[in-house]
Amino acid sequence: MIAIAVVLTVVVAAAALLRPGLRASPRWRATVTPLASIIGSGFLVVTPLLAAVVGSWAPVAMAGVVAVAHWVGAAMRLVIAEVEPRLEKTDPSRILVDLDRLSRLLLSFAYVVSVAFYLRLMSSFVLRSVTDDPRAAQVLTTMVLVGIGAVGWRRGLHGLEALEEVAVGIKLSIIASLVVALLAFDLGDPGAVVDAYRTAQIEWGGWDAVRVLAGMLLVVQGFETSRYLGAHYDAPTRIASMRRAQLISAAIYLVFVALSVRVFDALPSTVQETAILDVAGEMTVVLVPLLVVAAVASQLSAAIADTAGGGEMLAGAIPRMSSAGVGYVAVTGSAVAVVWLADVFAIVSLASRAFAAYYLVATMMLLVVLIRDRSVPRRTARLAGFGTLAVLLGLVVVFAIPAGS
Repeated sequence: MIAIAVVLTVVVAAAALLRPGLRASPRWRATVTPLASIIGSGFLVVTPLLAAVVGSWAPVAMAGVVAVAHWVGAAMRLVIAEVEPRLEKTDPSRILVDLDRLSRLLLSFAYVVSVAFYLRLMSSFVLRSVTDDPRAAQVLTTMVLVGIGAVGWRRGLHGLEALEEVAVGIKLSIIASLVVALLAFDLGDPGAVVDAYRTAQIEWGGWDAVRVLAGMLLVVQGFETSRYLGAHYDAPTRIASMRRAQLISAAIYLVFVALSVRVFDALPSTVQETAILDVAGEMTVVLVPLLVVAAVASQLSAAIADTAGGGEMLAGAIPRMSSAGVGYVAVTGSAVAVVWLADVFAIVSLASRAFAAYYLVATMMLLVVLIRDRSVPRRTARLAGFGTLAVLLGLVVVFAIPAGS
């Protein structure tokens, strides 16, 4: 029965998400890039990570992570509304310009490493049953990067969005099938679910657990890509698309984690990104190949999303850059260099800290505007709220253990 439910869910969800009417919708197109970036490899690693760190408190911990991410998202949306217009003036504030330049530098590094990491991981999934030669994975990763760069160069953002829409549609369809399988599995023995919530073991704890949960902010990172699509979407559309992407991803993560607690005991004691495949196989073998496809789609869509965000950001930051297409090529070309010249898996933790530092600098830009301009609505409350957020992000930069490290 679970196998039948999984197959039906994939077919129905894919038909809904890949239908031409939805793909042609400007609202959906604007949402795809941040949504693809948020739901990368996170949905694979979040269950084994939370199982080890907080046990049956996983849904509460995930809710906390999502809440902080929405807090950061609120700051980014206010940056679009209040900081961007001031940066676009003929004589912008020097401190805002300097902070914006620093934020772009941090994000550029993070995007390049992330794109290389996502696609290198995707190549490992694709080739894992064929060869374990790292050079083969490097070659495949390079080929995919060249393809993404070529599409961005020739067809621009909307060409990349078309690729994202397909990958995101496939990925969300399979995630929906996994949720249905978990729900059916849990409903088959409600007593086991209750026992799991009572007895799930915690391997970590204390300060280390707090540091890992802080690092999990980067699992739900990616919503900031909306900020750099200003050449194609106006501010209200980008603000709405960021909020929509965060709400959809939050619902997916919260439901997925809540339904997964029963299978925590079946997970290995060490955090492994592919551990969910073994658990899925116990529910129905149909899920295993589907999750491999979802993993590939996740890495591909997240890489495309970060390429889109990075390319658009570079085009806006470098006046002499002729088009965003050049930015896409710059991001993918730099990622190729990282794939061949550096250990992607070793430096990805630096990218995680760069993302956290980017959010901190962006929040500081917002605080500068709030301190200087008394006309901003709800100025005092926002100063207190985002000032507190800046302190929290500073602690994340210094103390967080990047998720999965």
